[in-house]
Amino acid sequence: DASVTFDAVDFIYPNRSERALSGASFTAQDGTVTALVGPSGSGKSTIARLIPRFYDVTAGAIRIGGADVRQIPTDDLMQQVSFVFQDTFLFHESIRENIRIAKPEATDQDIEAAARQAMAHDFIMEMPDGYDTIAGDRGTRLSGGQRQRITIARAILRDAPILVLDEATAFADPENEAMIISALASLMRNKTVLIIAHRLSTITDADQILVLDHGEIVESGKHETLVAGGGLYARLWKNHEEAQGWKLANAG
Repeated sequence: DASVTFDAVDFIYPNRSERALSGASFTAQDGTVTALVGPSGSGKSTIARLIPRFYDVTAGAIRIGGADVRQIPTDDLMQQVSFVFQDTFLFHESIRENIRIAKPEATDQDIEAAARQAMAHDFIMEMPDGYDTIAGDRGTRLSGGQRQRITIARAILRDAPILVLDEATAFADPENEAMIISALASLMRNKTVLIIAHRLSTITDADQILVLDHGEIVESGKHETLVAGGGLYARLWKNHEEAQGWKLANAG
């Protein structure tokens, strides 16, 4: 199945001495949404990057469907996992090829269908050469929100059973955010999703929330339970609610 299990995972980044993760253990069940929250530097992005083996664990194991990811051939692992990170990466190729990289055998019709689902087709067609427009080095010819939607189109095209999201609306302007959220809702359907959340309001319905602090999972549960527990998550939620009420004072 498409379950993801972390079994007592420790991780230290190369050329560093402190642990980025320490004894991390949890299971994201097949077809569920698991949210990762916590202060900056708590280990959320590290968990996301260990699943597709951008790095290997220092100790412990990560399993997909019961199989250690280190024993899964790279091509097979990449077919199991799609990811949409904040720091999107586009190549100095056409928009069409930047989407097709997720599935090299995809037809132009497949690519257009994925772009439509990702709410990207309209802005692509407004560009000088449509899908043949060169994205620029690292996608510099596109806005942050546009790059994000191209990355979502890639993930839709790949259609992997496991999806890792790192606050995919981070660089979207308010006008585009609703479209990206709609695209993500379609992408997440029937998948095992791990989402790094910076805006807590986006993950209150998650099947489980993992709260990280200094590389350790210090709390886990559903939103209501964690708020009632009075721990770190409750404090983060209180700060989130207070932030919603902030207003600029009237000048003069």
